[in-house]
Amino acid sequence: MVVYSFYIFDRHAECIYRRRWLPRPASIVGKSSRPTSDTPTLSNGISPALEKLGRTADDDAKLVFGTVFSLRNMVRKLGGDDDSFISYTTNQYKLHFYETPTNTKFVMITDIKSPSMRIALQQIYINLYVEYVVKNPLSPVEHPGGIGVDNELFEESLEQFVTRVLS
Repeated sequence: MVVYSFYIFDRHAECIYRRRWLPRPASIVGKSSRPTSDTPTLSNGISPALEKLGRTADDDAKLVFGTVFSLRNMVRKLGGDDDSFISYTTNQYKLHFYETPTNTKFVMITDIKSPSMRIALQQIYINLYVEYVVKNPLSPVEHPGGIGVDNELFEESLEQFVTRVLS
C-alpha cells in the first residue's frame, strides 16, 4: 500500500498539518514504486509537480477540504444524520476521512488498492496527535492564521507509523 499524503484540519477548516510522500520516478528507483519522504521542493517551497500545475500546497489543502466537506454534506443529506462519510475512490487514488469529536479532521490519500484506513486514522489521532500535540503544553490550542502543528515527535512518529505499520 502506498500513502500519498496526509492532512489535518482543525474545527475552523484551517489546514494545521500536511505531509506528502511522493513516489520516486521508476527510472531512478527501478521497479519499486514505494513512496519516499524526500519531497523535492524549489526555493519557494513548492514541489516541481505542483509548480507545473500552478498550484501551491495551500491550494491542494483547500481543494481536499472542499471535497471532503461537500461529500460529507451530500452523504448526510442523502442518508440522514446516522450515515457518515468514510472514504471515496477514483481511478488514481483513494481518500480516507476520520473526524474526531472535537471536529478535527484527518484525511489520508492512498493508492486505490488500500483497504479502509479508518482504524489507522483513529490510531494516528489517539496515539500520535493526542499524545504529542494535544498533551504538549507548548503546543497552541488553536491554530490561527495558518500556524500549524510543529512537533518533531509527532512528525517522526507519523513517519514511522506510515512506513512501518502501513507498508
